[in-house]
Amino acid sequence: MEGKYLQGRSAWITGGATGMGRACALALAEAGADVAIGSLTARVRNPDVRGEAALVLDDGELEATGREIESRNVKALALPLNVCSDESCAMFFEATVKAFGKVDILVNAAGGSAHHPMIDHPDELWLRTLDVNLNGPYRTTKLCFPGMVERRWGRIVNLATTGARVGHEGHAAMCSSKTGLLGLTRCVALEGARHGVTCNAINPGSVKTPHVVRVALPNKIAMLGIDRSLEDYLDDTMKTVPQNRWIEAEEIGAFAAFLCSEGARGITGEDIQISGGGHW
Repeated sequence: MEGKYLQGRSAWITGGATGMGRACALALAEAGADVAIGSLTARVRNPDVRGEAALVLDDGELEATGREIESRNVKALALPLNVCSDESCAMFFEATVKAFGKVDILVNAAGGSAHHPMIDHPDELWLRTLDVNLNGPYRTTKLCFPGMVERRWGRIVNLATTGARVGHEGHAAMCSSKTGLLGLTRCVALEGARHGVTCNAINPGSVKTPHVVRVALPNKIAMLGIDRSLEDYLDDTMKTVPQNRWIEAEEIGAFAAFLCSEGARGITGEDIQISGGGHW
């Protein structure tokens, strides 16, 4: 889609400084929306959880994406955000409303991965993964949803995963949390339907994001003792996709922007896969 079809709208993107969140932020800015991005930085990070694969940014990465958003001739807000903290979410929401006046669009892109078999699965890793991937979107939705209902217009887009549908060995925490996110998506969609608010989920397949390359795959390779380089493992993963390629983060951003358009107002309560034909 082309043109400033989201001019006058304002968006909050969690996990918005890198990867798919960044792609969503830039796509919405291209469409004319003012965009607030929040990502996990050392300033707001909780203590380490055993086995957790979290991408922690420095303030420079966050600010750089903020400048990219502003280069689209829209307003930008870039602040640290920990979606596992009620206080952090509330402060970010209040700052966004102060800067933009409202939140019309919410994209829950912040997420965490966890690789561990069920036998001896660390409880803290299980709880942390659910907190990031399910409770985080619950917190942000609870803040934004009332205003959307009152104004009779809103768009919520949750980034889940192909694993929300099929499950995968060694990924019980992530798959369970993302399956729960699909349930949240459907319930919010039903509650918002009569008020002009839509809520949908995107299930990305293999997307080569900074989180995947810098954190998730290196942790998995080390944990499993895989005798392959990161580049070889990335190449092996690509070959499992029927289209024989990695999905680009910009593809996720473009579809998220479409879901926020008037042309998509009849789409709600859905989860749509963008996976190149893959099931994981």
